[in-house]
Amino acid sequence: MIYPDYNGGSIVNLTSSILEAFDAQPLYPVLKEFKESKELRDSSNVILLVLDGIGYEYLKKNGHGSILNKYLIRKLTSTFPSTTASATTTLKTGVAPQQHGITGWFMFLKELGVVSAILPFRPRYGTLSFSHNGIRREDIFTEKRINEKIKAPSFIIYPDELVDGKVQKKSKNILAYKTLDGLFLEIKKAIKSTDKRKYIYAYWDKFDYLCHREGCSGQKTKEHFLELDLKISSFIKSLEGTNSTLIITADHGLIDTPKSKTILLQDHPELLETLTLPLCGEPRVVYCYVHPSKARQFEDYINKKLDYCCELHKSEDLIQKGLFGLYKPHKMLLERIGDYVLIMKENYIIRDQLLREKEKFSISNHGGMSKEEMFVPLIIKKIS
Repeated sequence: MIYPDYNGGSIVNLTSSILEAFDAQPLYPVLKEFKESKELRDSSNVILLVLDGIGYEYLKKNGHGSILNKYLIRKLTSTFPSTTASATTTLKTGVAPQQHGITGWFMFLKELGVVSAILPFRPRYGTLSFSHNGIRREDIFTEKRINEKIKAPSFIIYPDELVDGKVQKKSKNILAYKTLDGLFLEIKKAIKSTDKRKYIYAYWDKFDYLCHREGCSGQKTKEHFLELDLKISSFIKSLEGTNSTLIITADHGLIDTPKSKTILLQDHPELLETLTLPLCGEPRVVYCYVHPSKARQFEDYINKKLDYCCELHKSEDLIQKGLFGLYKPHKMLLERIGDYVLIMKENYIIRDQLLREKEKFSISNHGGMSKEEMFVPLIIKKIS
């Protein structure tokens, strides 16, 4: 298993380097690549492009001759868990899940009394967003973004479907796009918006989407990677003369998880009856809320019936070991990771299904501690 290297080799340390370059005080150490260089400080534009799902192992296997591989500096570790909700929140805030408290796709929010799908910001069972009922994202996402921590013009660039139109109208620094070409146009628009030194965070999610639907080795996945690489090559050329540093990384990689390696909770009624809440977290790292009187039954069942496919940990132990990060934890961290954590072995996943919830199967998944999931690339291109 690959453990996060929060002391200098993780995506959180990359964000620390950005914070320091803009004279903000980071909580975590900076990357040595930037500690020994003034590259970021001397750049008029610092651009962080996050390519959701493009892991280091995928790039090394499939990226021969690519522009991404050409400017690849090293591998970094993702956060724990290695998943979009946790890792992109780290990339946006500059701290680990230990501080920002976003622990996976499905999160039990004690303050609302509900299991949520945290990024869509709604109850897991579906229906309207929490925002519809007057609950603000900043009530749950309490850590400030890097954009709010630095004293410089900054921009956040998202897919159009992820941007709340009302929020965008209120904030001139949130830009939206509908296509890959649109993404790069919005970045260039941000660069041209002012002569002042600025920070630009941009996010692309289609590669991750295709991996989930088609698999990491799927033909459409491969075709999209080639398209993405070609567009990035053209984009780099178009930035000549802007004195920019383009940093490209990912939130996580993925691993193929066939149906034959899927554990369905409804097939294990003795285990199901020990739980007080639905499974939370991710199919590769699961948070279990267990009735105190049935803790022994839960432990025995996992150790005797499911030890071939998962490791059992007490949640508090993983905090103590530093898997979620270093330093003082978020006040709700323990409530959001349950009583026990199941870390899946090999390419197993575990799932449950709520009443009337549609069955959904993803060919590839993430969140676990394999090298495919945990290692992401650090790609840097200085453009004079």
